[in-house]
Parts: sequence; C-alpha cells; structure tokens
Amino acid sequence: MLTLQTWTVRALFIFLATESLGELLDPCGYIYPESPVVQLGSNFTAVCVLTEKCIDHFHVNANDIFWKTNHAIVPQEQYTVINRTASNVTFTDMSLLNVQLTCNIRTYGQIAQNVYGITVISGLPPEKPKDLSCIVYEGKKMTCHWDPGRETYLETNFTLKSEWATEKFADCKTKRGTPTACTVDYSPVYFVNIEVWVEAENALGKATSDHSNFDPVDKVKPNPPHNLSITNSEELSSILKLTWINPRVKDIIGLKYDIQYRTRDTSMWSQIPPEDTASTRSSFTVQDLRPFTEYVFRIRCMKEDGRGFWSGWSEEASGVTYEDRPSRAPSFWYKIEPSPPHGNRSVQLIWKTLPPFEANGKILDYEVTLTGWKLQPQNYTVHDTNLTVTLTGDRYKATLTARNLVGRSDAAAVTIPARNFTATRPVRNLKAFPKDNVLWVEWTAPDTPANKYILQWCVLSEKAPCVPDWQQEDGTARRAYLRGNLEESKCYLITVTPAYEDGPGSLASTQAYLKQARPSKGPTVRTKKVGKNEAVLEWDKLPVDVQNGFIRNYTIIYKTNIGNETVVNVDSTHTEYTLSSLSSDTLYMVRMAAYTDEGGRDGPEFTFTTQKFAQGEIEAIVVPVCLAFLLVTLLGVLFCFNKRDLIKKHIWPNVPDPSKSHIAQWSPHTPPRHNFSSKDQMYSDGTFTDVSVVEIEANDKPFPEDLKSLDLFRKDKASTEGHSSGIGGSSCMSSSRPSISSGDETESAQSTASTVQYSTVVHSGYRHQVPSVQVFSRSESTQPLLDSEERPEEQPLADGLDGVLPRQSYFRQNCSHKTEPESSPSESSKPVLPVQEDDSAQRTQPLGSKRLSQACGSGQMQMFQEVPAMDAFASGTEGPVERLETVGVEATLEEGMPKSYLPQTVRPGGYMPQ
Repeated sequence: MLTLQTWTVRALFIFLATESLGELLDPCGYIYPESPVVQLGSNFTAVCVLTEKCIDHFHVNANDIFWKTNHAIVPQEQYTVINRTASNVTFTDMSLLNVQLTCNIRTYGQIAQNVYGITVISGLPPEKPKDLSCIVYEGKKMTCHWDPGRETYLETNFTLKSEWATEKFADCKTKRGTPTACTVDYSPVYFVNIEVWVEAENALGKATSDHSNFDPVDKVKPNPPHNLSITNSEELSSILKLTWINPRVKDIIGLKYDIQYRTRDTSMWSQIPPEDTASTRSSFTVQDLRPFTEYVFRIRCMKEDGRGFWSGWSEEASGVTYEDRPSRAPSFWYKIEPSPPHGNRSVQLIWKTLPPFEANGKILDYEVTLTGWKLQPQNYTVHDTNLTVTLTGDRYKATLTARNLVGRSDAAAVTIPARNFTATRPVRNLKAFPKDNVLWVEWTAPDTPANKYILQWCVLSEKAPCVPDWQQEDGTARRAYLRGNLEESKCYLITVTPAYEDGPGSLASTQAYLKQARPSKGPTVRTKKVGKNEAVLEWDKLPVDVQNGFIRNYTIIYKTNIGNETVVNVDSTHTEYTLSSLSSDTLYMVRMAAYTDEGGRDGPEFTFTTQKFAQGEIEAIVVPVCLAFLLVTLLGVLFCFNKRDLIKKHIWPNVPDPSKSHIAQWSPHTPPRHNFSSKDQMYSDGTFTDVSVVEIEANDKPFPEDLKSLDLFRKDKASTEGHSSGIGGSSCMSSSRPSISSGDETESAQSTASTVQYSTVVHSGYRHQVPSVQVFSRSESTQPLLDSEERPEEQPLADGLDGVLPRQSYFRQNCSHKTEPESSPSESSKPVLPVQEDDSAQRTQPLGSKRLSQACGSGQMQMFQEVPAMDAFASGTEGPVERLETVGVEATLEEGMPKSYLPQTVRPGGYMPQ
C-alpha cells in the first residue's frame, strides 16, 4: 500500500511540473531573483515562494523547504522562514564563479522534490581602461589600443568612441577575443584634432577611460623605404654609398632616417649618428669603413619632428668596399730545428695570415729578406706562410712584407740570435684565466722594453705531442686573449716570450683551462706499508688527459665492514698518506676521490687488512724469552756444577772400587792378603783369582757347630749395633730398626732398598769345617747393583774348572722350591768372571739388574735378618735350596785361612754378593 502511494505522489508531481495536452502547467514555486549576477566576495540572498496550489496538494509549507548548491544541501542555519509560503537562504562572501541553486521540499515528510532552480553567476565590475593610444598606418585607417584592466569573469563590452568638436563618429565596438584594440571605419583627416575614449560595461557596472585629443598626422606610421642599393668607390676604399626610395607620405610630412650596418660575419649592428640623417633624403654615403670588407645595411623612417611611429625596416642590402694596401704587417716568428753543435742550422720562418680587415684585399704573395753579418741581403718571394732556410751560427735579421693588388704592408722584423746567444729578461707575474668564454693571459712587462710578445700554447697530453699554436702582440700590450680554437676540459701550456732588438728573451710559462670539469676517473689507491695500527697509502697522480681541471685536493674515504665512513682531505701535492689509529687485524675498505673546481670523482675501492702484531713486537717477545731461557739454562748449569757432588750422589751413586777396598782390614784377625792400592798391581788380564761359593741347604738339619756359630753371630751382631760405618745407613747386621720376623720379609726388603750393604760373615766352616777364627766384617754403600747380579740366570756358566768366563759377574740365586742335589766341594772353587777394566771402569759399570722377584728377595734375607737360629736354618725335605755364590777379588783359598765373603744388600729382591 505504501509503495502504491509513493508512486502516486511521484506521478502527481510529474503531472504538475510537465506539459499536458500541449499546455505548460504552473510550477510549484519560484526563486527570486531569477538570474542573479553577484560580485565576488559579496553577500547574496535568495527567496523561494511556494504556490497555494502546491501547498494544498502536497500538504507542505515553508518549513518543508530546503536548499541545495551544486547538489549539496545548504546548512539549515542559513535558512529563514518568512511565512507559510516563503523561505530564504543567505550566502556570505561568495567565492564561486557559477553556482547551481535549487529550492526543494519533502512531500509527506519523506520524499525530496525539486521545486525550482537558478544559476548564480559571480564576477567583478570593469575597471577604468588605461593607456589609450592610437596609430594611423600609412594608407590605412586609425587603430586604437588600451589596457582593459583586471579580469572581470563576466562578459564585458568595450566601446571606442571618437568625435570632432562639432561631429561624432560611429562607435567602434570590440570583437569577441580582442577587447584591447579597435579600428575605426572612417579615414582619418590630417591636421584636424580628434577626441577619443573607451567605455567598458558588464552586468555589475560601467567604466570610462580618460579622453585623448590629438591630430592624426602625429600618429602616422610611414611605410618603410624600399629599393635600397649599395655602391663602392675606387677612389676611397673606406666608403659605401646607399640609395633608396621614400614612402609616399613624404609628400605630406618631412621624414628622418635610421641607418644601421654590420659586417657579413657579425650579428652586431652599428648605427649612423641620428643627426646625420635627420632630414628627408633618398641617399647617404657611409664613411670610415674597412677596405675590402662586405657590409650589410638596413634603413627606416618616421615623421621628421619625432612624433608618430618609426616605420618598419627595409629589406637588407650588402656591398663590399674597395681594396687598400695591408694596414698591418703580418705576425712573424721563427723556429730553430735541432742541429749539431757546429755547422749550419735549419731555421723555419713562420708567419700568420692577415685577417681580412687588416689585409684590406686579397694577399698575392709575401716577400722575405734575410740579412746576415757581412752578407748580402737575400730575398725570397713566398706564397705560403712559412720558409725554411739554412743559416750559419751567426746572428741574422729577417723581414717580411705582404702584398695585395694595391700595395705592400709594413715590414715585420725578427732577429735570429747567434748559436751562443743566452736568453734573458723574461716577463714577470704571468697568469692565465678564463673569462667570457675566452682564455686571457696577463703579464708584467720586463724592465727592458720589448718590441713584441709571442704567445704560444698547446694542449698537454700524454697521448699526443704538444703541437703549439701562437700569436703576436704589440710591445705595449700587457694582456691578451688566445685567439685559437680552444676546447673545454683541456689543459693548455701557455708561454710568453718577449722579443728584443738583439734577440728573444727567456720564456715564461703557465697552465690554464678554458673551462674545468669533473675528472674523468678517480685515482687508484694502494698500500705501500701496512702495520698494526697504521697503513701508508700511495697513489699515482692522475694523467692530465683525465684531470679535466686543476686537482685541488684528494679525499680518502675508509671504513670497516661494520663501521662508519671516515673522510680525510689530502693536499693535491701529496702522493701518499698515512692512516693512523686503525684497529689491528681488521679489514678496511678505502677509496679515493680527486676534486677540481667543478666537482670530484671516486676511484675504485681497495681493501687491506692491518697486521695482528706491530713491527718488532714479535721480536720484542721472542728475544726476551730466548734470553730468559738462556739465562735459566746457564743458571741451571752453574747450579748443577756447584751441586755436582749432591747430584752425583742421587743420580750416579759412588760405586766403591774393589781395587781400593780395605774390607779385609776391617777384620782384626785377618790380615790383608792383597794390595789393591795401585792399579799397576792388578792382574794384567783383569780376571778374578778366587771364587768362594757357599751353599746352604734348607732341608739339612743344622749341626751343633752351626748353632754355635749362629749364637756367636747373634752375639756379634748385638755388640756391633750402633757401630755403623755411616756410609749409606746401617749395615745389615746393625740396623737400628726393630727386629722383624719372617712374616715381615717383604716390608723389610723394601725398607733396605735405599742402602746397599756389604758384609763378610763367617759363622761356620764350609761343609761342617770350623774355621780357626770367627770373623765379622761389614761395609755400607749406596751403589746400585750390577745387571749381572740381578739376572744371574742370563749368564752362562763355564764348562771347565780352569776355563775363563766371559766378562760377567757370576752370581746365582736359586729361588725355586725344587730340591737340588748338594754341590760338590769342587764347585765352590770354580773361577768366575774376569775383571779387565781399571778402577774407573769398575766404578761406572752397572753392578746388577734393577729388580729381582719378591720371593727371591724374601728367601735370601733370612740369612741376615734378626731371626732365631732354628728359623734361619730350619730345613725340611721339601724346602728350597738357597745357593749363595760369592765372588772374591784375588781371594785364594788356603788351608788354615778364614774365607772372606762380600754379600750385598739390594733393593727388594734379596742380597747380592760382589
């Protein structure tokens, strides 16, 4: 139902707002003003009035009106309800040029409907026209121009009005697009004043210019003169005559002229003085022109009194002045080719072609005259600009003249010095600089006046030789610009040589650029020396071909992989630089840039790594260490030398010399049988003479004599305790330690390892024979055992009784538990190892093996430990048989003489007799 009602309302509105049956229905309302034009920046108010019909049909009133500008709703604060049918809207400071303003209502409070719409146009009123001026073109009508003033943004009409004192002329209205000029439809009348002005008008206002009153003849712009022609004169080479035809206006007014001219090869015009052409004429002669030179002319005219306007320029016309003799001598110089110290010289005379304004015609040839010491002048006619002659070592003077159709130039002279001539008196304070796109050279004249100066220049390059160009300047000159074809970014070597009457002076040189640029490439840097915290960088100077300017300074940029860049500026005279305060053992990246006055350019990047140690640092560490080691070694050697006895005692024990043994003298009842005090008394073959062997069988029952001997042995032992010899500790029979039993054999053996004890013990006769005297002797020593004494099983036995054994000490300890047969008496007297070395050899020879089995050592110590006699000689049928073989030194078994034995106490393992 609501949708149907909505469509009904829309259809009703369309019906009310459109034509039906060819008739236009009344709108629902109106906006006043209908087509407003508003000045920019001003206030504007519009009123919307609803019709009664609209109000009745749509049930609306003025409160339902709302406004839109360009389809945007205007804020309700700008609305004002006048009555039930009218509502207005106010805009302040209108800034838009064109605004679409519509009045709208909401029917049934929901549907927005447009009631009426207008366009609001904004703009500005016209300003007063200014600078009104009129011009009368010859043969045409008058045209006036003016300044319309500011833009109005509205359609503005300009009207040119004119009148005489008694008559008005038709208005001249401007055309669309040309509001600043207008041409009247009537022909002007000369010598009668006319008054003109301009009116400007648009929707917002009207403005009128000032009135201008003038005679049209004072506003005339004549047509330019025509048929301009140029002729020369054979009598005068510096004049040209101009002729032309004046415009027709010359019949009404007098004219004055403006004549300009220039040479063909320039663009700058020269003007004839205005006072020379201030009257009407049809020709004019131009003077003071250069001979044999082409000139271009143009001319224009205006009213003689200066009122009005200049005509346009006539067509250009040209003419050539007649020839004249050259006005100046050619620039003249020479070059001496390399030649032997003695003999003739090859001299090349060179000169410059005269420019046209100095040649004053076509040069036909040159004449060279050479004058030497006591020689006739030599004349040469040359059509080129150089002449090579062969001269002696004397001084010559050469002159040069140029000839054209009219005559010869003045002579140019140059003095060719003798071979031994020394040049002096150079110019001072020579400098060169660019200015106005040319390269200027300045100098201070020497004290002696010069006839002329020769300026030479060439491009410095490492790829091509220096080919000089040159020019000549007068002797009064102090500055000049180089007139050659110079290039930018090229280094020029410039020399100035003064020429005197007697010859050339010393040359002075400088370098300059016409225009500098950035270098083509940067310098390549490399390392000369790298240390721990510094690096010496070096580079080559850039070749002059890539410098493109004067190198003012170098910039070194270096950094680490993670560090910031450091920039160092270096003077351009340096080719190396030392970077300091660097980190050791660090990779650095460095590049270098060269700068001219126009900028710089970087060279390739280079990397280097600083050293871990500084120069001499390793030596400073190694040398003191070596010296300290040497000192410690020396002190160690000195210490060992001072403590040699103590060291020898612990490392090389003192082995008693058997040849010096006095063990036999220790027994008061046994006199010594042999004298070993001298090495000479030893047997020549070095063999032992007597060997005594004592066999003790543990399985034999002790004899009563043995028990007696053992008691005697124990008594003697008790009596000798505390009477140690002091050599290596107590003897085996006088130890200060408490007695030990057979259960402590192992510990007892270990405790006696530090002492080697020698004792001769005779406690019973051999094989139950009772000696006549009981003897107990002892000896203490710290010597190590012989290897042969520790490993007797490795030594071979002699086969015969009388045979000589190898050089080994015979000693056997039978530690096996087997019951061996009883040895025969004859075995105890078998010869053993011969001794062939002297005393020193016997002392240093190893005395026994380093170790014996623990069992062996335990069995042997039973003979000397402090144990009961029955334990010491207890026997059984299965007990081991202990064999003790003792080697004696020159001991001879004699009947009735007591036997002497030398058993040895060794490290754990038992006793070894020597």
